[in-house]
Amino acid sequence: MTTQPLPHPGARPGPRFTMSPELRRAVTLTALTLAGLLVGLTGQYLLHLPALQWAGYVTAFLAGGIPAGREALHSLFVERKLDVDLLMVLAALGAASIGQAADGAILLFLFSLSNTLQDWAMGRTSSAIQALMNLNPEGATVRRDGVEKWCELGEIRIGDLLVVRPGERVAADARVVRGQTSVDESPITGESVPVDKAPGAELASGTVNLNGSVEAEVLRPAGESTLARLVTLMEQAQTQKSRTESLTERWESPYAMTVLLAVPAVYALLRFGFSLNVDDAWYRAMTFMVVASPCAVVISTPAVMLSAMAAAARGGVLFKSSAAVEALAGVRTVAFDKTGTLTQARMTLTAVHADDEGQALALAAGLEAHSEHPIAQAIVTAARDRGVTPRTVTDAQAIPGHGIEARLPDGQVAWAGNVRLAQRRGATLSAAQHSALADLGARGSSSVIVGVGPRVTGVMGVADALRPDIRPALDALKASGVTHRVMLTGDREEVARTVAAEVGLSEFRAGLLPEDKLRLIGELPGPVAMVGDGVNDAPALARADLGVAVASGTDVAIESADVVLMRSDLGKLAGAVRLARDARRTVVTNLLFAFGVILIVAPLAVAGKVPLPLGVLAHEGGTVFVVFMGLRLLRHRV
Repeated sequence: MTTQPLPHPGARPGPRFTMSPELRRAVTLTALTLAGLLVGLTGQYLLHLPALQWAGYVTAFLAGGIPAGREALHSLFVERKLDVDLLMVLAALGAASIGQAADGAILLFLFSLSNTLQDWAMGRTSSAIQALMNLNPEGATVRRDGVEKWCELGEIRIGDLLVVRPGERVAADARVVRGQTSVDESPITGESVPVDKAPGAELASGTVNLNGSVEAEVLRPAGESTLARLVTLMEQAQTQKSRTESLTERWESPYAMTVLLAVPAVYALLRFGFSLNVDDAWYRAMTFMVVASPCAVVISTPAVMLSAMAAAARGGVLFKSSAAVEALAGVRTVAFDKTGTLTQARMTLTAVHADDEGQALALAAGLEAHSEHPIAQAIVTAARDRGVTPRTVTDAQAIPGHGIEARLPDGQVAWAGNVRLAQRRGATLSAAQHSALADLGARGSSSVIVGVGPRVTGVMGVADALRPDIRPALDALKASGVTHRVMLTGDREEVARTVAAEVGLSEFRAGLLPEDKLRLIGELPGPVAMVGDGVNDAPALARADLGVAVASGTDVAIESADVVLMRSDLGKLAGAVRLARDARRTVVTNLLFAFGVILIVAPLAVAGKVPLPLGVLAHEGGTVFVVFMGLRLLRHRV
């Protein structure tokens, strides 16, 4: 069986949104609750048809109340605790018992909507892990006992020889025993420049072989590989991220318990303490329950967060949940990946040191036109952009780990590559050329030496290009209140130092593996936001208080992140921080108002000073106020 052709390593399908059966069911029930509410209101106030009115309200109560009721009973009898689900259902039934079914239906719809949004946000965990697993090939060509055959991933054993051809992903951690090649390690380490591999070098699972065919001895089975370790890190990071959920759960049960205990206490006090008849006592107790039901409290946060999310989306910033908005508002530290985040993950010619730069570039472009290496393509692109015509060469031959050679029309051998290739051609570099190489190395650029025979005609530098306007974007982020910014990268120290200086970052960490980034996220002053684009960033994106991905990144990063910069524009991040902080202030205002209404009106309802219509007016008026406060955020520009 032969290997199936793989897509080009740089190719990546766009992010896809798939709805799980559970989420689809939640959306359907929420929509049905809303439909029932609208039908009931139409029958009650517009058409004055009791049959239509009650058909609508019964539908809303069933669609919105049954799921919440099931959760409430599960919490009550299995987890032995009271929660807001139970309070919502009882408040809705209490409203219906005193003739306010519409109020109960509204309550159930808002609660159903909140739960659906939460389900949608949490459902991305499995999608992120699945996207990570998709980096594994279905299997590999293995030479075992002298016989070459196709093996499924689970059949690969320690000691097998993997035959890895150009364009294929490495199926398991292995060590090269035969052949030379260059490997794209960016999915695992974030290293922007392809890494040359010769016998003795290790290959990590999930990386991509770029040119030469190699044979490599398997060191670890697929279940214990680098990629499998990434999956484990992802799962651990996802389960650790629950600060907001923990805070909500801590207050949910005491609030529900307080209100539920207060309702019969109010009834008993009025019935037996103040000698009210059964109807009056029940009327006041139910009015108290309706007023005390946290309708405005429940909608306070969603109304604000949904408006903030809509305003952000209009500006190209996608928040995956309201919790992400809340988290961004409190961020103190932002950690940036380098490759593909601060840079474009695209090699660019940065320097040409030669007596005649045009001729040196023409020769280099003529040679590198016969190579698919990213550095070669950067030189060819630079020549085209500068209007330089590549020289004609023949008999081009790639020399793995060295560079490329070819013949000029006059029969001389032209070459372009590293120092090892220059030494192989017997070339001697001048003092100026040695200085240029040292300068390029100090700045983290990859160097290409170009020559004819034993003569060096030029030295060129190629590096990963920075994103346009990246420094003003980071300055704006600092001005928004995020003063601690740090770069975390798998690249070399020299590259990291150069990039950090160019973008204005005073702090960076280099040579990091995924587990190193994960550890550092926990050590930085929190709350921490991580901005990344690659597979190697996924665990850190999931572990951070907030994960931010650029849309040009991998599916895994996009699935793992809480926020996606849809235009890959980091300049939008500062505006998103300001929007999130405005949203947080609005939420606090809304909650103070909503609880204030409850604290003032509820005692008056018990005292009989607030009849049911006025209680409903206060209740719904509070809801309208907090919704209006949220809607004003739609005017915000990111």
